[in-house]
Amino acid sequence: MPDLTRRRVLTLGAALGLAGTATAASTPKAWAWSSKGSIAATDTTTDPFSVWDTAADPVAASLLENGQVPAVNTAFQSWIYNSDPLPAGLPASLTAYLEQVNTLPSWANPSLLAQAEVFNQSVSNFLFVSYGLGSGMLSTVIPQEAVNVYYSAGGADMKARAAKTFTFGYDLTTPQAFGPSGSFIVTANKTRLVHSAVRWLLPTSTAWEAVTTDSPPISNGDILRTFHSTATFAYSNLQKWGVPVSSSNATAWLHSWQVALALLGVQEQFIPQTWADCVEQSAQILTPDLAPTSQGLFLAQTLLGYIETPLAGVDTGFISEFVRYLVGNQVANWLELPVDLISRAIIDVAWPLFVLFDMGLSSIAPEAGDTFDSLLKGVALLFLDNGTSSSYVPITIPSGNNPTINGGA
Repeated sequence: MPDLTRRRVLTLGAALGLAGTATAASTPKAWAWSSKGSIAATDTTTDPFSVWDTAADPVAASLLENGQVPAVNTAFQSWIYNSDPLPAGLPASLTAYLEQVNTLPSWANPSLLAQAEVFNQSVSNFLFVSYGLGSGMLSTVIPQEAVNVYYSAGGADMKARAAKTFTFGYDLTTPQAFGPSGSFIVTANKTRLVHSAVRWLLPTSTAWEAVTTDSPPISNGDILRTFHSTATFAYSNLQKWGVPVSSSNATAWLHSWQVALALLGVQEQFIPQTWADCVEQSAQILTPDLAPTSQGLFLAQTLLGYIETPLAGVDTGFISEFVRYLVGNQVANWLELPVDLISRAIIDVAWPLFVLFDMGLSSIAPEAGDTFDSLLKGVALLFLDNGTSSSYVPITIPSGNNPTINGGA
C-alpha cells in the first residue's frame, strides 16, 4: 500500500495543474458562483473543486495504512440507527472523529427536517422514479463521476454499488430520517468515510491516473455536482410533472438536502441557500460538463439491466423510453438507449395525467395507468429492498480499487 507521501505529491500536482491530460473530462472553467447564494451568505468565489475533506481524509487514510478497514466494517454492522452508540473497539482516531461529526450541524432546523420527512413520504413514488431511474442514469454521463466509479471498488459490482446508493436515498426519505429511529445521520457518516477512502485509493491506480486529472477525486465540487444531478434534477421534474410543492415544503425539502451535504463534508460556503441558487449553481457545475465516456456507457448498461430486474412487468422498450423521457434525448443517445416512438407517445400524454391521478388531483386514470403503477412499484422495490431480499444493505469502506482492472492497480 503506497504511503501518504505519494498522495501528497498527487494532491500538490493537481493543485498546480501538473496532472496528466484527462480523456474523460471537459476543460475546467473558472469558478464564477458566488457564495452569497450559499447558506454561509458570504461573497467569495472559492472553487469547490479545489476543496476536499480535511476532517475525514486523514482518518480514512490511517485506517487504510494500518489495515484496520475490515475490522471497522465488521464493527459498523451494529451501527445502523441514529440513536445507536458508536461501536466499541474502533480505532481511537476514528472514534474521536465520529464523536465530532455524528450530529446535526448547529444550524439544522428540527421543524423543517420534520416537515421534509412528511413531504418526502407524500411524494416518495415520484422521488424514487427521479432518483432511481433518472439520476442513476444521469450520473453515468458525468464524466469524472463515471470514471471514478468505474475504477473504484464499486465498479466491479454495480449491483452492490447501486444498492448502497439506494440506501442513501431511501434513508434520506424515510420518516424520522434525522431522528433517533432513523438512519440517515449514520448512513451519511459512513458514506463520507467511503468518499475519503476512495479519495485515498484511486490515486494508487495507474489505470485511473491515465484517464483523469481529478487527483485526488471527490472534491466538494464533485459532491455538489452529484447533488444537482439528484436533488435539483428531482426538483425540476416535480415542477415539470405538475406535482404540487408548496413554498414551505420546497424550503423544508431543500433544508434536508442542505443538512445532508453538510454531513457529507461539503463546506457551508458551497451549499446553495434556495432552490433558485441550486438551479444557478447547477447551470455552471453540472449541465456544461455532461458528456459520454466509455466507462459511463458500461456503467449505464449495467445499471439499466439491474433496474429492469424488478420491473419485469414493464416492457424493456417502455423502460428505456421512460429513461429517455427523464434524461432527455441527448443523454439517452450518448447512452445508446433505443427509441420506441409508440411508448414515447404514450408517456408524453399519459404520465402527467397519471401523476395527477396518483396525487388524488384527478379522478381520471390514464389507459397506461397499470404500466405506470408497475413502474412505480418496481422502482420502490429498488429502494425499499435495495434490489435484494434484504431490507438493509451495509455501506462498507473499501480497501482497494476495482480488482478486475489491472488487479486494481
